[in-house]
Amino acid sequence: IPIPHVMAKSAAWRSLSGGAAKLYIELHSRFNGFNNGDLSVSYSEAAKLLSLGKSTVKRAFDELTEKGFVVRTSEGHWYGRKAATWRLTAKVARIPKYVVESNGWKDWVPAKK
Repeated sequence: IPIPHVMAKSAAWRSLSGGAAKLYIELHSRFNGFNNGDLSVSYSEAAKLLSLGKSTVKRAFDELTEKGFVVRTSEGHWYGRKAATWRLTAKVARIPKYVVESNGWKDWVPAKK
């Protein structure tokens, strides 16, 4: 998965935990050029694929969202076993309501200590 130079050098990318970086790469691997905004991986599936705990996967999704790498486009449902769907902010979404790329990670700044 190619990580653009500008992203790799960003404060947001460099501050990602290992679990969040692995999850971003997994989501990106599901992107086919036309399905941005409709990417999904359940907590259970991500935990198994990435050798992480489900709570670590949840924290990774939260971190990716907070730092502007992904945006949730629909909620998951326990009944019907449907995982939430996501949009990568660094990629253009071809789904009409998500036509723009937002690159939210460019604007992220670490909290002052």
